[in-house]
Amino acid sequence: MRVEVRDDRERHRFEAIDGDRRAGMLVYSERDGARVLVHTEVDPDYEGQGIAGALAQYALDDARSRGLGVVPRCAFVQAYLARHPDYADLVVPDPAAT
Repeated sequence: MRVEVRDDRERHRFEAIDGDRRAGMLVYSERDGARVLVHTEVDPDYEGQGIAGALAQYALDDARSRGLGVVPRCAFVQAYLARHPDYADLVVPDPAAT
């Protein structure tokens, strides 16, 4: 299966698209020069196919290319970061916690 991941900036979410169907999404906000990764959701028909990982990787790569820090509030993204330490340099303190 091949999905396209894209940024729907109006809705503040990355979407994984399979044809005309949304397979998953990662909701974010931006605050104080950081991208806050809030929640990852995958359609049950697509679970176990790497959709959430593709969304996380796209979001992190996009943040890096834009020079943004990342606040991983989403539990899936936190776990992804633990498995992919090459993204650790992107993590910044949560601006809402200050």
